[in-house]
Amino acid sequence: VEVVESGGGLVQTGGSLRLSCAASGTIFSIHAMAWYRQAAGKERELVGGANYDGQIYHADPVKGRFTISRDAAKNAVYLQMDRLQPEDTAVYFCAALALKMTMSSPGADYWGKGTLVFVSS
Repeated sequence: VEVVESGGGLVQTGGSLRLSCAASGTIFSIHAMAWYRQAAGKERELVGGANYDGQIYHADPVKGRFTISRDAAKNAVYLQMDRLQPEDTAVYFCAALALKMTMSSPGADYWGKGTLVFVSS
């Protein structure tokens, strides 16, 4: 399974960005796709994700600002980020999971290379 994300960049505080991610390959083995982020000097954290049964999760720090959506036909997942803050600066990773996810999921099975989001103050 190959996971490729795109859409990062530089944005000012309060601005918006939309990240895209597509999975290809042995996609029948995938049951969820998720977004993670890792800021400099910090551990990677789960931003949220979408199970293939339609259930979507968002982490508390991004609820009300970030929206995850999924396009089943394209095997794609999106992360719409609004009202961005400097603390959202991080490398954002898309990942695919072989099992359904929850916000307690320990990790993912397939990872993208990441895309940098930098929010200037």
